[in-house]
Amino acid sequence: MANAMGIYAEDKLLWSDTQYVRKMLSYAGVETSSDEVSFESWSTLPDLALLSIKHHQMDGKNFWHWVAFKCVGGERFVQDSANYLPSNVRTDFNEMQPKWFIGVKNA
Repeated sequence: MANAMGIYAEDKLLWSDTQYVRKMLSYAGVETSSDEVSFESWSTLPDLALLSIKHHQMDGKNFWHWVAFKCVGGERFVQDSANYLPSNVRTDFNEMQPKWFIGVKNA
């Protein structure tokens, strides 16, 4: 689906521009918040959100790693696609340093 939209995994803009992920979610019928919201605490996140973690700069441009946060029945967890993790479901919240998030309204 992404390739058909002109979005490719090797494109580094996937980790430095929110419009790619917004475009893909919109195409799939998923509505997101219009702006990025500064992260304050895990308890103030909406039940479903995309979080930016692992912030760094290269050549003056901001980059990050996307993770998905979800709260179901009061249980909070993060789904992380990083292949070096022992599990892609994370609850080690103190290890992650989110900078901001995008709320997901209707997945």
